[in-house]
Amino acid sequence: MKRFLPVDQVARDSRFRWVRDSERAQDPRESDVLGNGNYQRAGRFSPASEEAPERTRRLMHGIFMGEVQALEGAGRTCFDFDTGDGADQAPYALKLDMARQCWDESRHVEISVKLAAWMGTEIGEFGEGRGLYEAACNRDPALRLTAVNRGIEGLAIDVFATMRKFGIEAGDPVLTFCEDWMLADEVTHVKMGSDWLRRLTADDPERRERALEFQRLVDKIFSRAGRGDSAEDARQYRRLAGFTDEDIDEAHQDLSPEEERAFRRKMTADARAVPA
Repeated sequence: MKRFLPVDQVARDSRFRWVRDSERAQDPRESDVLGNGNYQRAGRFSPASEEAPERTRRLMHGIFMGEVQALEGAGRTCFDFDTGDGADQAPYALKLDMARQCWDESRHVEISVKLAAWMGTEIGEFGEGRGLYEAACNRDPALRLTAVNRGIEGLAIDVFATMRKFGIEAGDPVLTFCEDWMLADEVTHVKMGSDWLRRLTADDPERRERALEFQRLVDKIFSRAGRGDSAEDARQYRRLAGFTDEDIDEAHQDLSPEEERAFRRKMTADARAVPA
């Protein structure tokens, strides 16, 4: 099996179609999302809104694909790195945590498939963006954990907290239960990233600063914790996961389109590199 698998070589069957942002822009169902950059930046909607069913189905599909890629990312961290304490290695205890996360993400995939069916969508109805997997390709395990566990899993806290509240307001016990279940796991995943960031960089201040800078990069692209109807819930969950209020607030520095494109290129630089 190949280590450091590029984003265009992940395994998919015929139901899946990878679409880049330029292609997604051609889908009128995506217009309210791409106008803001990401699902989490799209305007909030209530259960009473006429567009709620369509937007909820699309979001459920996006969450499902995110869980698939989170599973792949955690699994790749177990496999890509030799076991050890070097800067380009992963400690055995870290691999055990990533194996535990694979178990969680596998369960999330199963939940998401059933929830998508409950919400009226099916696998492949919408295209697949691969931003999460791209962020999971960094050659430094500390930066990989920072991007995925502290950054994008932090985003999952925001999304699940929002959709849990949506389910309560809609009177949908299935949606509410599923979101609540997955939310509890995401807090654990983010805390693992916070703990391992400290442990991997304890004797290397320069590496820690690189990791934190990479996290700020990911947060600026993906994060919106602390805004919207579920703002305080999202902030509280992130505090439980090891974030400070300063961490959360710093993620809300808006980027210009040019800055975001440059940041995305930097974040995903290793995703398309040809493995050595």
